[in-house]
Amino acid sequence: MPGPTLTAREVAQRLDIPLEMATRHGLDSGMSEESLTALEQDPPAWLVQSRANRKKGARPVWATLTCVVCGFTESARPKKWWPEFTYLSCRTHAPQDLPAAASDQHRTEIEGVGSRFIGIVDVTV
Repeated sequence: MPGPTLTAREVAQRLDIPLEMATRHGLDSGMSEESLTALEQDPPAWLVQSRANRKKGARPVWATLTCVVCGFTESARPKKWWPEFTYLSCRTHAPQDLPAAASDQHRTEIEGVGSRFIGIVDVTV
């Protein structure tokens, strides 16, 4: 009996490739865990090339976002405009739920990170 099937997004995340690339190569929803394992063990040329290109210092394809308050985690495609975040917090948490900024730091909140996060950037002034 075959195991549960994976979504295209899960396949893309596991292979660390963009969702568009997974779709372009026919890795849509419905792939089994066994098929994905076989693909990882014997990758096609396009996947080998993608991984080689990524080792040259390019931005990661997927970022793991975790709320510092409640621990909620999701994977998202990082955006070029994202700075280096000091903290990430679900937008439902109050600012006082976060660790306080040091007295010599200025705190900026950035909306629209992932599906539900606010990015916090503390900069020494």
